[in-house]
Amino acid sequence: MSTCAPTRHDPPPRRPRPRRALGAKSPHASPPAGGRRLRIGGADVSASITVFLIAVPMSLGLALAVGAPLEAGLVAAAVGGIVAGLFGGTPLQVSGPSAGLTVVTAELIQVYGWRTTCAITVGAGLLQILLGALRAARNALAVSPAIVHGTLAGIGVAIALAQLHIMLGGSPQSSVWANALALPGQLSGIGPAAPLIGALTIAVLLLWPRLPGRAGRTVRRIPAALASVVVATAVAAVAAPGLARVDLPSWRSHALPELPHGPVLALATAVFTVMLVASLESLLAAVAVDKLAADRTGEPTPPAPAAPSTAAPARAPASATAVPPQRSDLDRELRGQGVANTLTALLGGLPVAGGVVRGSANVRAGATGRASTVLHGVWVLLAAGLLVTVFEWIPLAALAALVMVVGVQMVSFAHIRNVHKHREFPVYAATVAGVVGFGALAGVALGVAVAVVVSLHRLGRTKITVTEQDGRHVVTVHGQLTFLAVPRLTRTLGQLPPGIDATVELDGFFMDHAAYEAIQTWRGTQLAQGGRIAFTGRSGSRIAEPAAAAHSCCRPWTPWRNHHCHDRPADNAGPTTRTLTISDPGASLTPGAGRTGGAHRLRSGLSSFQRNTAPLVRGELARLASEGQRPSQLFITCADSRLVTSMITSSGPGDLFTVRNVGNLVPPPGTASPGTAPPGPGSVGTTPPGTAPAGSGDDSVAAAIEYAVDVLRVESITVCGHSGCGAMQALLQGEPETGPEKPRTPLWRWLRHGLPSLERMASRRHSWARISGRLPADEVEQLCLTNVVQQLEHLRAHEAVARRLAEGTLQLHGMYFHVGEAQAYLLTEESSSGTGREEVFDRVGTGERERTGV
Repeated sequence: MSTCAPTRHDPPPRRPRPRRALGAKSPHASPPAGGRRLRIGGADVSASITVFLIAVPMSLGLALAVGAPLEAGLVAAAVGGIVAGLFGGTPLQVSGPSAGLTVVTAELIQVYGWRTTCAITVGAGLLQILLGALRAARNALAVSPAIVHGTLAGIGVAIALAQLHIMLGGSPQSSVWANALALPGQLSGIGPAAPLIGALTIAVLLLWPRLPGRAGRTVRRIPAALASVVVATAVAAVAAPGLARVDLPSWRSHALPELPHGPVLALATAVFTVMLVASLESLLAAVAVDKLAADRTGEPTPPAPAAPSTAAPARAPASATAVPPQRSDLDRELRGQGVANTLTALLGGLPVAGGVVRGSANVRAGATGRASTVLHGVWVLLAAGLLVTVFEWIPLAALAALVMVVGVQMVSFAHIRNVHKHREFPVYAATVAGVVGFGALAGVALGVAVAVVVSLHRLGRTKITVTEQDGRHVVTVHGQLTFLAVPRLTRTLGQLPPGIDATVELDGFFMDHAAYEAIQTWRGTQLAQGGRIAFTGRSGSRIAEPAAAAHSCCRPWTPWRNHHCHDRPADNAGPTTRTLTISDPGASLTPGAGRTGGAHRLRSGLSSFQRNTAPLVRGELARLASEGQRPSQLFITCADSRLVTSMITSSGPGDLFTVRNVGNLVPPPGTASPGTAPPGPGSVGTTPPGTAPAGSGDDSVAAAIEYAVDVLRVESITVCGHSGCGAMQALLQGEPETGPEKPRTPLWRWLRHGLPSLERMASRRHSWARISGRLPADEVEQLCLTNVVQQLEHLRAHEAVARRLAEGTLQLHGMYFHVGEAQAYLLTEESSSGTGREEVFDRVGTGERERTGV
């Protein structure tokens, strides 16, 4: 398997088939069917060995930590790798015994015994499968990060205290508090051997990644977990041969699950607890592994879709390095974890979950797909059968020290700082205390309760002040207006004199119905007594008018999302989004809101412009009318109704000279006239006998380019494509059959100018166009990006453009706008100028300065 970005192999020739229109994939969507085939490459083999060397000591250590048979950890590692790797929805995530489940599993073993714990794990796995089938995975991520990090931190504290006793040569107690109280007695009676071996393990584990020099870089390829255990084992074999070591019993005596015995409610709670902790850890790890894969150093070209049927496939450039994974399908990941937990418990293994430690090691080792995860499970399975004698040399103190470090690292100071920054430390602290004192499920419940109390406190913590400026009262409301703030709000408003001039400044983004009614009642009373009331936002902008005024919700220069509050047919109107307004939500927007017909909507919109906007722009438009237009940019974009050029570029009258057409196409000079046969590859510009001469058609765009460049002297030209372009979907589907009785339609006579974009996407000479920071959703988006680059090449072929480019007085820019995300992407300057080898669209952030003038 090549390690370069999407490599496309030439298939045997076949007749083109019409393509089905493809929609954009949602975030964390399912990978394509072709991505489920297990392909093994050299990078996956090496990554699987790295993860295997980490997983073996971790699995044995976690089995030791919970008091389960040590071989149960190996079973869980093998099943988690193979089963979750095959059926899970995160290709690079590695599943196995989980540190987050350690406290829960240890408590279950003490209460019910090992075999009943296995049966409880079977129930948890089946519940995970059910929740995955119900597509409930995304809801699990709605839990506050403070609760999740607090749960993991509390479990980490419990793990560290328990393993400290083993590292000191003793045995852990039944609870966190018992471990803490027994620690002084343990310290008074320790022997030197076990603590020294544990300290050596910790030292090697922490210092191994920091070894300096060229030799250090070489040995750091060995995982630190493996190195620490190997060094401690070697030293213990020489210096402390009598130290307690791993004891793997015969596989013939391996314990399998039995039917659970105990109160039904307690068993159901145990099943739910195992499911909750395992699911949360797996889903959060999946999201983290996705981010690690996206941020991988030297991220390669995104996987591209198959070449369209209307063009020959081609291979990718040899400069790319790896095939990045698809985004996680969290519901599939939850189902895969459920299948793995069910199977590992039936085979007598520990419960499994996805882990960030193993997953991040897999990503950093260069894994390209799920093959590395599956192979790691295969190596664990082989080691469990062939390396039992080797495992029995490992000191228990070394494994305890390894797991103790993992527990300490679960208390992340970075998470604490982040939680404190967002003012959620009380939630975090309550969760940690609950997990340490009462268990994982009780800790989560306590964290949720504290989070609810904190949220209610913030909702009710609304500051209301009254000032007087030039004889006018100003009421300022800081915070959210909910029913909790209504008593203070009504008391403050009631203290104001009747019939006053007042401005109410609402410095918040939410108002519930109780607060709305309170303000409306006070406003109505003031208006009846001759007062004048105005409402403003935090910037002082006017946000409301009396409900009786027609079209009152669309004031001049209000946010664009208010544009559709004009008259709309009742049977065709979608859900209306409004900014915060103080008007009757149940009243009709206009007297004629129930009428239908485009003419009425046109007249209504024009009337609103004349009434609200024309007075504000009349002076500027009069200046432009007298001085003439002097735009600085030519903007070539698609005719799609969802693409509002003035909105996405924050431009006004006179700023943009805009050309819109189907597919934002720029016909190259010398293109055959409409009605000629479609040009084939390499024959663009040819004119068959009996047709109009070349260049006699499609002159509209060329005329606009010439006028903008030579007459208006624009400084830049931007070609802007967009997501979900219907023209690109039509090109991918292929042209309907034509003939003497069924001539080519005007649409396809125009779309022939997009055929070079199809050829470019399939060409061996060009790299795939890609978006920095995420993958193209599908082949439609891939073609939309490629089309922008190709139309820039057509643009450079025009004589006027070429001349100005040579003079250095004109710049070209490529742009892509994702409609659903409201996100703009700009083609890099090298790619826009035609000098770059890669075609990358960079995301425009909220703090982006205007470097291109777009």
